[in-house]
Amino acid sequence: MVKIALQLKVDLENLTNFRADGDDFRWYLRLQCSNCNEETSEFQYLSLAETVPVKGGRGHVSLLMKCKLCSRENSIDILKDSIKPYRDTDSGRFATAVVFDCRGLEPIDFSPRAGFVAEGVESGTPFTEIAFNDGVRIELQVEFNQYILVINTKGLYTFNKGTICPPKLHL
Repeated sequence: MVKIALQLKVDLENLTNFRADGDDFRWYLRLQCSNCNEETSEFQYLSLAETVPVKGGRGHVSLLMKCKLCSRENSIDILKDSIKPYRDTDSGRFATAVVFDCRGLEPIDFSPRAGFVAEGVESGTPFTEIAFNDGVRIELQVEFNQYILVINTKGLYTFNKGTICPPKLHL
């Protein structure tokens, strides 16, 4: 069992508590088999709301897939308690968004899409269904006439194994 953290680097302006919303949020990942290094050609999604049973009655995982090359059955699971918001104080730095329990699969690419939420720093105004097009999202907060920017999300992520994660996340 290998725990791998997805860390994001986002530039926030007048925005805080940027996070995945709900158990049905979909984490889109490209994966690699740890046994033979075969990579998925398409992004696969994982969700807390959708789980599949593991053979032999050993619980449930977010994704169970058989490698096309070596035929090994591998799994990856989202650790629910690891999902953390990205705060305005984290802006411009890498911070852990989620940790995955990987058994035979490793994430190699991440695609932020839709389902993120956040709040205005001063007003607390909720912003729901934040979606990304080319890595940039711009909102207008009407009552304060301030732009809310989430920039540079495209390609600014990293996967860290084991205890390399920030100290605030205990694995």
